[in-house]
Amino acid sequence: MRLKNTGIEGLVIDLKPLTQFMESNGFILGGSWDYERVTYDYKLNAPEKNITYYIRIQGYAIEGDVDSGHASIQLMEPLLGRHYYPHGVEYGEEEGFSDSLIEKAKNKVSKVQELALQYVTEVPDHVVLEKLMAWAKEQGNEEVLNKVQEIGKDSHWRRDK
Repeated sequence: MRLKNTGIEGLVIDLKPLTQFMESNGFILGGSWDYERVTYDYKLNAPEKNITYYIRIQGYAIEGDVDSGHASIQLMEPLLGRHYYPHGVEYGEEEGFSDSLIEKAKNKVSKVQELALQYVTEVPDHVVLEKLMAWAKEQGNEEVLNKVQEIGKDSHWRRDK
């Protein structure tokens, strides 16, 4: 299930401090990273026998790449999931998460969010302009497209566009 309104979604943080404070709070950088995405998991033991829950916080690189260790990561909405051996983790609403478990997960994410706010970086201008240009092209909005191109002529944000 999605843990909504935690305040962590949308934050942009450099990869190195992000991984450092996530790991110092018990989150493990999953092996499922690639050049553009990261996944941090936190294991929550359940009061029920043989049941394990996980908090998952994912992010994607808006600049740089994860493999190089130099990337600006935008965090996504955290997930709460239940592990089923040997199949994996299910994140659906129908998993029957108790209110106390949801509260426990939100408290853990809140602690991480407080740390994250210390490391938040602004989205680089060229990233914003590139995304705006892509949107303007997609929408066929010539006015915005012309304005972004005009701004681009006066700066060095464009990379072989």
